[in-house]
Order: sequence, then C-alpha cells, then structure tokens
Amino acid sequence: MPLPHLPLDAITIGAHAADWPAAITAAGDALVRSGAATSAYTDRMIEVIREFGAYIVIAPGLALAHARPGADVLTDGLCVVTLAEPVVFGHPHNDPVSVIVGLAVSGADDHLQFVAELANVFNDPTVIPALAGASTAEFVQRVFGQTEELS
Repeated sequence: MPLPHLPLDAITIGAHAADWPAAITAAGDALVRSGAATSAYTDRMIEVIREFGAYIVIAPGLALAHARPGADVLTDGLCVVTLAEPVVFGHPHNDPVSVIVGLAVSGADDHLQFVAELANVFNDPTVIPALAGASTAEFVQRVFGQTEELS
C-alpha cells in the first residue's frame, strides 16, 4: 500500500515552534490545510504524547506525529514540517527534533502499513538531514517519491 499523497499544502518549511506542542500543532495545521483532518485531530496528537511520552520521536531528529483513526480524520493524509530551530520532545536518545512527519489514517488496518512504508523511506540515512535542510516543498515531495535521487 503506497503512502497517502503528500500535497504541497501539507508541507511546511522552516516553521518556528517554541516547544513540542507548537511543533505538533504545525503538523496538525498542515494536515488540516490539506483536507486530511480537522483541528480536533491536532489536539489528539498532542494528547497522545502527553499520555505516552516521546515515543513518536522514532529516529534522531525525526518525530512521527499521529493518533488513532477517528471522526476527525477526513481522509488518509501525510504532512511534513521542518523546523527552523530543533525542538526537544523529551526523548532520551533522539532529541532534538528538526523534522516532523504527520500521519492521519482513516482505517485502523492501514496504520501499520503506512508506518512500514514510512520506515522504508527513512531506511536511507540521508533522508532526515536532506529533509531538515530542504528549502522547497517540491524537494520534500521528491524525497518521499524517489529517495534514490538523494545519493
């Protein structure tokens, strides 16, 4: 199963966030702009971190913001936010975060498949630094579509 489409309006380059809730809000705003979710989904993504901790920081510099499927997910969606200054989430090894990938999934069965597809993207060790240094949304789209172009 391929990843959800990553439209230009779901990509934010160089966002300013004072803390991790602001960083997650930037990702939620991108999902809302793209039509994938409502702002209630943003609130749920923040609650997941408050309840379960910074487990969403899945690699050095990378957070995978998400929550369970719900009525606030309008369609499967993906977003990418790069931060102007990295933000601490409280992860013992992978902080600070400079790239946030937001995932909204409408069906519970699809969640693990999308996460596996994302893992394939991030198996390339050049992807996180490339995203962190991205200057255009089009470049971010290419990273998710054709990671082999990075080498």
